[in-house]
Amino acid sequence: MLTSMAQRNDLRTGLSAARACTDALFSLVRADSFYERPIPERHRLIFYLGHLEAFDWNQICQGALALFPFHSEFDRLFAFGIDPPEGQLPSDVAWDWPRVSEVQSYNRRVRQTLDKVLDDAPEHLIHVAIEHRFMHAETLAYILHNLSYDRKLVQDEGTRVSPAAPAPVHAMKDIPAGTATLGKYRGDGFGWDNEFDAHTVDVPPFAISQYKVTNAQYLEFVRAGAAAPHFWKLDGDRWLYRTMFEEIPLPLDWPVYVTQREAQAYAAWVGKVVPTEAQFHRAAYGTPAGEERSYPWGNDFPDDTCGNFNFQGWDPVAVAATPLGDSTFGVSQLVGNGWEWTSTPFNPFPGFQPFPFYTGYSKPFFDGDHYVLKGASSRTAARLMRRSYRNWFRPVFPYAYAGFRCVEN
Repeated sequence: MLTSMAQRNDLRTGLSAARACTDALFSLVRADSFYERPIPERHRLIFYLGHLEAFDWNQICQGALALFPFHSEFDRLFAFGIDPPEGQLPSDVAWDWPRVSEVQSYNRRVRQTLDKVLDDAPEHLIHVAIEHRFMHAETLAYILHNLSYDRKLVQDEGTRVSPAAPAPVHAMKDIPAGTATLGKYRGDGFGWDNEFDAHTVDVPPFAISQYKVTNAQYLEFVRAGAAAPHFWKLDGDRWLYRTMFEEIPLPLDWPVYVTQREAQAYAAWVGKVVPTEAQFHRAAYGTPAGEERSYPWGNDFPDDTCGNFNFQGWDPVAVAATPLGDSTFGVSQLVGNGWEWTSTPFNPFPGFQPFPFYTGYSKPFFDGDHYVLKGASSRTAARLMRRSYRNWFRPVFPYAYAGFRCVEN
């Protein structure tokens, strides 16, 4: 149970903000389009409409507080997302799913019930509910990014114009040997099971690119014979970029969004490699003196002068646009403007213990076919930008807002 009025108010405010965020995303979908499947490897949009409330019900109302279910069928139907192996796609059809109005009615009742009993809920489960919803706010963004323009309600806000920035000079920054603390110490606030336990890794010296690899750099790779990234479209003899609401001429100074395999291939093409999780940490949070920061720019909580994150816009900005967010080693946008692929498989840290209330959160993905991503995108909530947070995807997943940079060992 929550121990103070301040805690209750903070968590209620956090849950309300997370709900408002996902509600706004669902409002972009035309009423007749919830049975679309914008990404073949994921559920239809109707699943996500019901999933967030079903998760809260299953974890808090039924799991922790043992409330009697009022719609067991929906509790099961909307319980879990999917992440099929390469080549294995779902085969359900639209009429396998309930009506939108039925799902909306279920959602309203779950919220009403949860709000009445929230003060009785374990604090850690409310954190789980808030962060799970913010994770899906980003998931929904890239799913809706792939929804046909005629299937969503285009906002007045167009593509965000990058702040004035110098043309990027793609230098390598030397990172001296040192240590990187991966993970989170138990007892030091909320974290997901894969974030524990904190441990120190020795990192030999290396050099890392100051900026994320740009569309301009990757275009040379494409001209040399590589396949174009998912977000690009060839229109005659010119390349376009598919933003959330419109197609625009390819912005050459934006970071390129690619799969992990594409990142590895590009790095090999230029004679470099993709950084490890430990190298990312050293470049992002380390200092020459040896201490580590909470964020690349220091220990101050993120604000919009430090990078492109926390729902500031729908799209990337120029890789050189936010120098106030540089790390102490002069590396830019390690947090924000796109997640960054690493070469590290998603595996448990020493001392890993699955959540007893959510045993399937991380453990099923320790399969050698998912890779760690670090940082944040423009659609990542600030509370998910802590140093220990780990994202992961299959190496061929092209839809995430994920770029990379190169390393010389």
